[in-house]
Amino acid sequence: VQLQASGGGLVQAGGSLRLSCKASGINFRINRMSWYRQAPGKQREMVATITGSGGENYVGSVEGRFTISRDNVKNTVYLQIASLKPEDTGVYYCQTLRGGANYWGQGTLVTVSS
Repeated sequence: VQLQASGGGLVQAGGSLRLSCKASGINFRINRMSWYRQAPGKQREMVATITGSGGENYVGSVEGRFTISRDNVKNTVYLQIASLKPEDTGVYYCQTLRGGANYWGQGTLVTVSS
């Protein structure tokens, strides 16, 4: 299983970014895919998840600003982040499960300046 995340960068508060995560080695169209983030000095937390059928779920602090989506042809999951805040700064990881094992992408850094 490989998960390759990209799209992070430095952005001003109020700006937007789109993160991408391309997956291989899984039956992508049926796998739940998730985005986590780890802020400096904090534990990794799940921010958004999408089921194989497209059902979405978000942590409360990002609801209305983050949108998770998937392209089952490109085997890619996206995270559209709008109205960025300094507290959104962190490393964003995509994650999935296969055979009961957790798989993580390498992470992509998002830095929001105030």
